[in-house]
Amino acid sequence: MRIPRPNTTYSIGRISRWIWDSSRDNRLQAILNTSIGLLDVVLALLSVWTVQRAIDIASHHLDGDVIMAVVWMALVISGTFVLDFCSTWVKNYYGVRAQNRMQRRMLGHILHSEFQGRNSMHSGDVINRLESDVNTVVNFVAETIPNAVSVFCLFVGAFVYLYSLDSRLAIIIVIMFPLFLLVSKIYVSRMRELSRDVRNSDSMVQSLLQESIQNRILVKTLEGEDTIIDKLTTQHDTLHRKVIRRTKFSVFSSMLVSIGFASGYIVAFAWGALRLAAGTLTYGGMSAFLQLVNRVQRPARALTNLAPQFVSVFTAAERLMILEDVPLEKQGKQISLTGPCGIAVRNVTFAYPDNPDKVVINNLSFDFKPGTCTAVIGETGAGKTTLIRMILALLKPVEGSVNIYNVEKDIPVSPQTRCNIIYVPQGNTMMSGTIRENLQMGNVDATDAEMYEALDTACADFVRSLPDGLDTAFSEQGGGLSEGQAQRICVARALLRNCPLMILDEATSALDSETEKKLLNNLLTDKSRTIIFITHRQVVLDYCDDSLHLIRKRQ
Repeated sequence: MRIPRPNTTYSIGRISRWIWDSSRDNRLQAILNTSIGLLDVVLALLSVWTVQRAIDIASHHLDGDVIMAVVWMALVISGTFVLDFCSTWVKNYYGVRAQNRMQRRMLGHILHSEFQGRNSMHSGDVINRLESDVNTVVNFVAETIPNAVSVFCLFVGAFVYLYSLDSRLAIIIVIMFPLFLLVSKIYVSRMRELSRDVRNSDSMVQSLLQESIQNRILVKTLEGEDTIIDKLTTQHDTLHRKVIRRTKFSVFSSMLVSIGFASGYIVAFAWGALRLAAGTLTYGGMSAFLQLVNRVQRPARALTNLAPQFVSVFTAAERLMILEDVPLEKQGKQISLTGPCGIAVRNVTFAYPDNPDKVVINNLSFDFKPGTCTAVIGETGAGKTTLIRMILALLKPVEGSVNIYNVEKDIPVSPQTRCNIIYVPQGNTMMSGTIRENLQMGNVDATDAEMYEALDTACADFVRSLPDGLDTAFSEQGGGLSEGQAQRICVARALLRNCPLMILDEATSALDSETEKKLLNNLLTDKSRTIIFITHRQVVLDYCDDSLHLIRKRQ
């Protein structure tokens, strides 16, 4: 998946629209959290009133029953406990489901997007985005925004309550708020830049960790352990410097805000104390005064603290938007051809978009005739893999055409024609799990008998002697199996597709000569299937009806 060439710094408006469009799976949770938050605001203001009333009754400034006043306080406090429980339940029940849905949607886009061939994002970086960035966006929509709504309502409610007690103090306390908003706007711009640097550096660390673990045998045989650790240390140091830079800026900004709010609270306390001494304020009123000042300042501060959360979600959304900017493949109904199929390559020229002057394949024409076996040979860089990718409609030729045909149809290859093709990629492509789960990737409805038949054809009958048979489990890339065993299971998995055209890319490279010959005999028995071998092995050439020799273009 290639990083899009256009500038990946999107406008705030475009990011906001993307977040809104992506929030459809989170809106129920957002509504529930908003409702809980608004009820919590009501209880917060009621708690101020019940405390003020209880103190004034106890100090004989109001008539009433002290016990009933305390009971009302207890009921309000109990209500907050219930809301806390509801909030936790909503977060755990709906939050994980929303995150899972967004991950599935993003992964679905990646899997259905056009194959770019080169300049791919590192898989560790993509995984980092699918985990951390998806979580950031989901939490922002489902929790941060509802929390902002309730905080704003608490701010307004507390201000109105405080204004009813002392209008001048209420105005003094909130008059500083626009100044904090102005500071926040400057803060957001700088924090967005710093956060993007941290996220990118974190992705590089994860990419190195993933790549090192996947290739640990190579690292060990090259005695490169210390080199990898040194490289990781360098990336950790870079990440640490960026985090420290962001933290310094955040702490300094937070300190300025804290000083402002602390000054406001001291002014409010002194004002209340003077009024209490002058007898124009009751003890309950003083208590309410201090609570309300805190409840005005706390949401005001919370609103200013939304700035880093907005920065974080904009950075995360921007990184996810890059993934979605890769265009989708052409979608549509599968086009299935019956009987033996051929592939006609007609005057095809191809060069990768990132290097259009370097022609990989130049004016190639060849007919892979139905029911034949053809070997495609050539030195590294001659275009063998590129040719296969064009047949699979992963790449499009710059000039010419690649068509699939039978006695009835002759149509250009497309994602809709892949249903006619069995493909066994080069190398070990086993997935972690059981043999059964791997085989079901070829045909999810395959019976045990059909699986064993495919395994026998692929010379993988050793599965019958395994203690757990088809349910034998192994780790990633067939850990626990030899390369040859894994390769034969991959062939069996492809055979379960039962398609008229089969492409094998060095699919017998890990087999001994006797097993290889037996596998070739099994595959070539059925003349109804057209087979294309990408190979360097002479024994394969001896079994083929024809060959295509690609020559590397010297630039």
